[in-house]
Amino acid sequence: MPLSDATIRNAKPLEKPYKLTDAGGLYLLVNPTGSRLWYWKYRHAGKEKKLAIGPYPIVTLAKAREARDTARGLLLEGTDPSGHKRDARREAALVAANTFSVLADEYLDKMRREKKAKTTVGKVEWLLGLARPELGHRPMTEIRAPDVLSVLQRVEAKGHHETAVRLRATVGAVFRYAIATARAEVDPTQALRGALVRPQVTHRAAVTDEKELGALLRAIDDFTGQVTTKAALNLLAILFSRPGELRMAEWSEFDFAKAIWAIPAHRAKMRREHRIPLPRQAVEILEDVRKIAGNSKFVFPSIRTILRPLSENTLNAALRRLGYSKDEATSHGFRATATTLLNECGLWNPDAIERQMAHVEKNAVRRAYARGEYWDERVKMMQWWADHLDTLRKGGEVVELRRRGGDG
Repeated sequence: MPLSDATIRNAKPLEKPYKLTDAGGLYLLVNPTGSRLWYWKYRHAGKEKKLAIGPYPIVTLAKAREARDTARGLLLEGTDPSGHKRDARREAALVAANTFSVLADEYLDKMRREKKAKTTVGKVEWLLGLARPELGHRPMTEIRAPDVLSVLQRVEAKGHHETAVRLRATVGAVFRYAIATARAEVDPTQALRGALVRPQVTHRAAVTDEKELGALLRAIDDFTGQVTTKAALNLLAILFSRPGELRMAEWSEFDFAKAIWAIPAHRAKMRREHRIPLPRQAVEILEDVRKIAGNSKFVFPSIRTILRPLSENTLNAALRRLGYSKDEATSHGFRATATTLLNECGLWNPDAIERQMAHVEKNAVRRAYARGEYWDERVKMMQWWADHLDTLRKGGEVVELRRRGGDG
């Protein structure tokens, strides 16, 4: 006889567990403790089994019958309801475990194993930190495009348009990693293309007029701050390396006998070793710095501790002290200064200039054939450039040369 709600409510616990049977193999187990649990008895592959449905009254009689009928449908299709429930529970646990924060951490670990530069990993970690408060606890499969857009718009509302664009790309990278490892099926950031304000590209300020460059060099010579900061600015002008590569340069990278600075692949932006010929003036500056550097492994240690390199803002701050605004000169701008004037003088092969800049040829076909180091020409070019800067520093007359060749 089928059960009724009144029968169930009036069931009293006894010394031993007993069953209240409903139709179709469904029954309620009443325990001595007073707990009442629903089960469904069935046969699969010739074996008698039971499926735990849940406790009464959380699972009502009507819901228990509905669960029984659903399980019976699985059985008719040849699926073991208990196995199906176990698999569903396991899948739910995996989904709950694979949150955005978990996948973000795995993605960062992957970047470290791939030997990405510490600065690159640090920037990605910082960007992901902007998304963690809202998305960190959420399972990857439950995050939708509007959820990501909400995070991006919070950043955008502060006027940080470029950061918002980079954050969208970084979140997308985590989702693509999750897809590749079978823990997500869709990258919601793809639906957000065009949803953000496009940041206006502003090029780093650089001095490209030779007379103004001479004035800047003289201003650096008159700098009254830290001697090492002054030396770093002069080296940037001569070597036009990326500021971060110079700030974190270590003495072990320099071969003074051969006059070469070899920036290791793990610190170079393009992830390959980059060698820079050292003109006589650069060697002299480095030798002077070495006399006051102390025991630090860094050429330009922090003012506070020799265990860390010069801070990221030091060089730009020095230019501000010299009276140059961020719209007039930046530490990175020395690269634009050099490439502009070296190309304009017409003395050097543009490929040699590009190689010295550590740029990668964007055209894949041309890149395959332009693998030369142009080393001999670059050695001459770098010495010519250092000499040319000395001429400009002294305010000497600049003679325009438009002859192509590498004899400096």
